[in-house]
Order: sequence, then structure tokens, then C-alpha cells
Amino acid sequence: MTQIAIPYIHMRGGTSKGPYFQRADLPEDLDTLARVLIAAVGSGHGLNIDGIGGGAAVTTKVAMLSKSTNNWADVDYFFAQVSVEEQLVDFKPTCGNILSGVGPAAIEMGLIEPRGDVTEIRIRAVNTDAQVVAKVQTPGGKLAYEGDAEIAGVPGTSAPVQLSFMGVVGSSTGAFLPTGNLRDTVDGIEVTCMDVAMPVVIARAADFGLTGYESAEELDANRAFFDRMEAMRLEAGKLMGLGDVTQSVTPKFGLLAPARDGGTIATRYFMPWKTHPTMAVTGAQCLASCALTPGTVSDGMLTRPTTSPAEVVLEHASGTIDVLVDFSAKDGFALNAAGLVRTARKLADGHVYVPADTWAGQEETA
Repeated sequence: MTQIAIPYIHMRGGTSKGPYFQRADLPEDLDTLARVLIAAVGSGHGLNIDGIGGGAAVTTKVAMLSKSTNNWADVDYFFAQVSVEEQLVDFKPTCGNILSGVGPAAIEMGLIEPRGDVTEIRIRAVNTDAQVVAKVQTPGGKLAYEGDAEIAGVPGTSAPVQLSFMGVVGSSTGAFLPTGNLRDTVDGIEVTCMDVAMPVVIARAADFGLTGYESAEELDANRAFFDRMEAMRLEAGKLMGLGDVTQSVTPKFGLLAPARDGGTIATRYFMPWKTHPTMAVTGAQCLASCALTPGTVSDGMLTRPTTSPAEVVLEHASGTIDVLVDFSAKDGFALNAAGLVRTARKLADGHVYVPADTWAGQEETA
């Protein structure tokens, strides 16, 4: 059977991984693009046995890069979340972990030339129009992956990638609080619906009879909790102006509990149909903002920092993630920017092959 060869780089970005493509090497039409990505990843099978996905939501993510058409940015980053077991692609959200690899991948692809020992790359997240500045280690003008930075959920150490997120408030819904309220009640449980980098429905773990310290495996086994959470997520999606979110990964869902390991607050995050093994970069910004905002469901769980920037340490299922939040509290909480340190590593490169019938009219390769 003839196939189509598509150049790609396989990279780990933060605690996620997946193929990074040049956007020009892929179909422009989103329906055709979805078919190609489904075939490349092997979506529709729990092990992604017929593609390069890893059988988990954090390993079926796709980054597509191009020279930016925006006056501010250097690189446009278009993200796709490909489903593991269903043949679905969601182009609505973005992903901050995969974004960690965008700077290095852009250099690898020749979209960006290294500049000095640290190369600053301005990235536009196409899905949400957020602006992100990535600082990538390029000692002597050469891209480096080795370093001393550690992040929870990834073994060993790597070169740090510093990320500064701007313009992320209301990135999907147009509002910091899409429902207009600090708290809403959905199915008898108080929630805060917030949109910072990612729209998230946030609740107290205790209101579900949980501690908030459960492992990802324990939570995944609690199907009664997931059934109730999904029903609440669907209702909250309507309240947030997102419509029917049955087949969308947004809004996500998060739980809060008082910190127990020296952090600012304990969190659990959902993708949404499975517990995140660590923490999403986008979700971390939203949960940190919720923790800093008086009147939300985080009230009573922490001693809030009063000076900006504030370091918010989120405890999650595999450790902690630090979010440096630049905010204003003059007239209620207002986020200016959020900074995080991630790491990335190139795993492989070459071509990924998809059946010719997924992309009609494209030149085939044996």
C-alpha cells in the first residue's frame, strides 16, 4: 500500500510528548488535517498500535509550527489534542507542556536562528491567541538539551526552558470569570469557572468526599466521581458560553485541597476524562490564579500572598509545579503574566507515514 511521508520531529515538551510538524507540510483543510493526525498518532486504539502515539492523552498531542504572520511573534504554534481511543481531534485548546518544546523545535526546523547563549523566542499560540516568550538555552549559538533543571513527572535533568505567558486571561471565553460569578453551584456543588490560559471548572475535593491527595490511579478507578464530574463539566461548559462540550476537552476540571507537603495549595487536574499524571502548564496558571483570587472556592485553603509577583507552588499527583504570577489586586485580582520553567528534549526525527487515502491528491511515497 502506498503511503504519504511527512517530515516531523518527535519531542518531549514538559510532561507531554508528540510529533512536531511544520504547518506547511500538512493539509490546510482542518477535516483533512484531522484525518492525517488521527492516522499518524494511531487514534482509535487504546495502545495507538498503528501510529506513534503512546496510549495516553499526554502522548497524543501534536504541535504545528510556522513563521508567524503576527507582527509581535516569531513563531506561530498551532496545537491539536488527538484522542487516544476515539478518532477525534480537538483544535480548540492549547497546551503549555507541548509549548515547552516549540522553541527548541523551531530552531531544529530552521525557523529560528540561535542568538547568543540564550535565545528568546516570541510564540503566538494560534488556538487561543496567547503570547508566550520562551528563553531557550543556546550556549555558543548551539541548541542544548542537557542541563540541571528538574521538573516533576520527568526523570533526570535537562536544560531549562523559561516560559512567560501573557494575554491568557479569557483566552477561550473572553472573560476571566466566564459566568460573571466568583462561584456558581452546579449539581449542588460550588465551583469557580475561570478562564486563564485554559477554561477550567474548579471545585473543592472535599465536596466530592475526596481528600485531594489521591493518586491519579485512585482517582481514575473512582468511576462514580468521574461520572458526576463529567455531568458537571457539561453543564458548566454551557454556563461558560462554550456550548455543547461533549466532544471537547475544554473546559477542563480541577480540584483543590489544603497543601500538605509545603506547597501553596494541593491540586488534582483532569484531561478531562482521565486524571492528569502531573499538571498541565495552562491548567497550572488557571489554578494558581484561582488560589490567588478572594471569593473563589479556594477561600480558607491557603494564606494568600499579598505582593506581586507571587510564587504559587501547586502540589499535584507527581510532585509540585511552581508558577510565578505577576498580578494586581487593586480592584480585585487581575493577572498580568505567569512564568514557569519547563524542559524539553528531542527524541527522534524523520518521517511519519500515513495511508494515502487520508490525504487525497497528495504525492504518495512507497
